[in-house]
Amino acid sequence: MNKEGFPDMDQHVLTSGPLLDAEGNLTESGYAFSLVKKYDRDMVKAPKSRIKEWDYYYVGNKDRGVALTIADNGYMDLASATVFDFRSEAHYVEKTHMRPFPMGSLHLPSSSSEGDSIYVADDITIRFTHEGGKRHLYCFWPRFSKRKETLRVDLYLEETTGDQSLVIATPWPKKRHFYYNQKINNLRSTGYAKLGEDFLDFNKDTYGVLDWGRGVWTYENTWYWSSLSAISEEGDTIGWNLGYGFGDTSAASENILYVNDKAFKLNDVKFDIPMTGWGGDDFLAPWTFRSKERDIQIIFTPVLNRHSNSNLLFLQSRQNQVFGKFSGLIKIPGTGQTLAIVDLPGFAEKVYNRW
Repeated sequence: MNKEGFPDMDQHVLTSGPLLDAEGNLTESGYAFSLVKKYDRDMVKAPKSRIKEWDYYYVGNKDRGVALTIADNGYMDLASATVFDFRSEAHYVEKTHMRPFPMGSLHLPSSSSEGDSIYVADDITIRFTHEGGKRHLYCFWPRFSKRKETLRVDLYLEETTGDQSLVIATPWPKKRHFYYNQKINNLRSTGYAKLGEDFLDFNKDTYGVLDWGRGVWTYENTWYWSSLSAISEEGDTIGWNLGYGFGDTSAASENILYVNDKAFKLNDVKFDIPMTGWGGDDFLAPWTFRSKERDIQIIFTPVLNRHSNSNLLFLQSRQNQVFGKFSGLIKIPGTGQTLAIVDLPGFAEKVYNRW
């Protein structure tokens, strides 16, 4: 980081080939627009308990949303689902199921573009599959809410950005530690979620994002991430991925802007979260997003904070995933144009882990 708090960057475009060398280190670090590096779990030179693999989907619009996760974090696996309501009395319903020491037994795919991610436990089923060129998200979770209502999710997601996702391969200071990550924005949704009699129609003006991650993380870290996939009042599909804290990102910013079917790589970004009177983060006050070159000037107005703080002796995860509306200006690289953002729904988060 420089004195202004912006990451120091010398961006590098990844070439195709294996992700890891014989020692379990990255063959190169950088970014790409698709999974040009091949992830092979057998090439990871770390204890199985340290390998982290996950598929996370969020699908939503200005009124409602749903998130689904399947993860194998070595020492524990988890399935998680969250149903959001952003209307007048914003709230969410969430449930997580965990089991100890899966150590790779979920067999999560080595690529996001093929293979199935499946979690079955007791009477819970979550599946992420590929069908007819689309991604099929399915969830059946009995006794999901306090009122013992069943959650059903049946969604199909269609990619609208072609091969222009955002991929980073980043190292950590410790040898054989790395993060390989893909974010796919602007996934057009058809389908529904249903919690008891509460029906969520995700067929119109609803988009999703995939967060696909594989790697070996250091024990303690903090990341910042913002995602937006929405349609503007003018009918344009707008999306972005912004973030930092995912290892050494000096060669691989994960910042990208989508306008309809075109992608524009962005460089640095900084999240300014207001402080409370006692020195903590005031997550429900307006945030600002800015860049060193002042080509990003965004105000984020929060509506809802999905907060959790799991603390199990030597393991801790403190998450603040904040949903709200974004407004402001972004200069579109290479075009001389400035994009105006007006009240588009999305989220921004700060996550601290000891894991």
